[in-house]
Amino acid sequence: MTILSNTVHYLDDDVVLEAFFAVDDAIVGRRPAVLISHMWGGRDDFVAEKAKQLAALGYVGFALDMYGKGVLGTSPEENGALMQPFMDDREALQKRINAALKALRLLPWVDDSRIAAIGYCFGGLCVLDLARSGADVLGVVSFHGLLDAPTNSQHPPIKAKVLALHGNEDPLAPAQQLQTFQHEMTAAAVDWQVHTYGHTVHAFTNPRATDPELSNTYKYNPVADRRSWCAMQNFLTELFTQ
Repeated sequence: MTILSNTVHYLDDDVVLEAFFAVDDAIVGRRPAVLISHMWGGRDDFVAEKAKQLAALGYVGFALDMYGKGVLGTSPEENGALMQPFMDDREALQKRINAALKALRLLPWVDDSRIAAIGYCFGGLCVLDLARSGADVLGVVSFHGLLDAPTNSQHPPIKAKVLALHGNEDPLAPAQQLQTFQHEMTAAAVDWQVHTYGHTVHAFTNPRATDPELSNTYKYNPVADRRSWCAMQNFLTELFTQ
């Protein structure tokens, strides 16, 4: 196994974006690919590491960029300012993440008939909106993502299967939002799953979420982290071996 990684530039209109991708050079030919959508701070080492882990599983890992080349938040205030325009304009969010999907399809290792997407926190919302945009992907996985639906004027059919990995005590996606999400997916005739982890709040996959003063909102949970990664692997195996 030889994991190769690099960055690639792509565009959304005149905005230059920079993704990080990883592949196992020992594998010959095209293979399934997984888009990875970052948390509210921007494309960072966390999602780059996920790209490498996915490459080790035999996929192309592609950590997309929602904000622009080199744009990273350094505080909750900056992170919120970067994320909020996309929360306010979900059509722009869907357009931006579809630009990443288009860029991924151009990579020479990618079997573009077998693509999925995963996302964390804000990125979980992004991949759910990718599915809601009607994108031609096999499935999406939201890790402790925001679940509220957009209010777009158009609602194309959702083609993707959906897996939401959710902390039962997550105050950013409370029980009512989860229930509304489940009703939305059912009404749209989506093949959907929700895995809920007890005694678990937001950001449970993030080892940096350790501030005791924020532990009722953000807290790393190594058990939920491990279980959710296993759930994702099972989901991807099902998608890509049909």
